[in-house]
Amino acid sequence: MKTMRILITGNMGYIGPVLARHLRQRFPQAWLVGVDRGWFAHCLSDKRGLPEVVLDEQWFRDVRDLTAQDLTGFDAVVHLAAVSNDAMGKRFETVTDQINCQASLSVARAAAEAGVKHFVFASSCSVYGAAADGTPRSETSAIAPLTAYARSKIDTETGLAAMDTDMVITALRFATACGASPRLRLDLVLNDFVAGAVASGKVEVLSDGTPWRPLIHVRDMSRAIEWAIQRPADTGGRYLFVNAGSERWNVQVRDLAHAVGAAIPTAEVTISTNAPADSRSYRVDFSLFEKLAPDHQPIETLEGTIAELRDELQRTAFSDRNFRQSGFIRLRILEGLVDSGQLLPDLRAPELRAAA
Repeated sequence: MKTMRILITGNMGYIGPVLARHLRQRFPQAWLVGVDRGWFAHCLSDKRGLPEVVLDEQWFRDVRDLTAQDLTGFDAVVHLAAVSNDAMGKRFETVTDQINCQASLSVARAAAEAGVKHFVFASSCSVYGAAADGTPRSETSAIAPLTAYARSKIDTETGLAAMDTDMVITALRFATACGASPRLRLDLVLNDFVAGAVASGKVEVLSDGTPWRPLIHVRDMSRAIEWAIQRPADTGGRYLFVNAGSERWNVQVRDLAHAVGAAIPTAEVTISTNAPADSRSYRVDFSLFEKLAPDHQPIETLEGTIAELRDELQRTAFSDRNFRQSGFIRLRILEGLVDSGQLLPDLRAPELRAAA
């Protein structure tokens, strides 16, 4: 039987270590390769080992430079690489389009040219923007991206849909990620709440708490990707964009805060009831994903996710009350790399620019 060969771009971020471990467990004989420039390689919240040891190869490359020759021989490409949230998209707006959209389409075209069978794109439910009427957004709903990050995701989806190829392409519109990872991010709503509760005994909601957010644990994201790298074209079509998450993970921000307070009773929950409304509010309909991928549905619970985050932070004696200015916030890392000259404003390495 032929060994499956899987390439993961952006594998040294928040999702990648969890995904790599999951794929190694599910496909012990697969040849797994990671591609990453290593911007966040040092951001290890779990010091017990390097997550990349489960891979067969690690390439330190900029995804903007990948070619069809690089991708020849792979069965699947999982494209995680991105400037990964609204704050970074605002600070690096032009680069967000270059990396999140233009490079994503370049990698997809290279994969198709190389004969890759499956291409999985990590998209986002943030493309729905604001949904004031509270109606859950399905794949046929209107989109209203409010940020450079969200626009880059929908622009990539549009480009992928227009590709003339036999490659099976799946754009997974993920809910907001959460949960423990060896490279933990605290610039995500649930993770932020738990970190605040552990470090300072406070869960601070800066909005009035009414916005809706769909969430998904990084392990459940990995389960969805496992499905996508094997998805037959007749299950959803050659090109498919699908909301990836679960109805029970559509939660209002204030309820997330109170759930964290219940798990950490010593923490005080404060909600800014007089704050301006947060326009980023949307519920999402995940029924298509449930229909197409019944064996790869989310299985993690909100209570279990909060408890795991709490226990992991306490195990490492996390106590940084100023964590929003720390290396747990990806924007702070990028700004530091640019300010120190280790990266140029276009997030290229100076030595690579000089060599070119």
